[in-house]
Amino acid sequence: MNFKVSERYNCVVIEFKGNVMGGPDAVSLNEKLHELIEEDKTNIVANLAKVKFMNSSGLGMLIGGLTTMRKAGGDLRIANATDKIESLLVITKLITVFKHYKSLEEAVESYSEE
Repeated sequence: MNFKVSERYNCVVIEFKGNVMGGPDAVSLNEKLHELIEEDKTNIVANLAKVKFMNSSGLGMLIGGLTTMRKAGGDLRIANATDKIESLLVITKLITVFKHYKSLEEAVESYSEE
């Protein structure tokens, strides 16, 4: 897995690519989120459009990111979850924890609506 970070208006988009399976990737994501918090950027959108597979550790990584951002007064929202990932979120009931959107644009706009 890898991810790239870009800024859009009032939030930061983290675009994930490949298999999201936690491990060392979780550490690098956590470090990146803490850097963003130091820059006072706490509104995050996780774009999952290019994620092929996600396991429980990958889910844990997203939950950790959500917790980190909420503690800092922000949020982490999901955009473009594939059908497989969306069903994983439903099965684990995490669909009720994350705010999730069908498109990146909707997720980005959700921050300006608040």
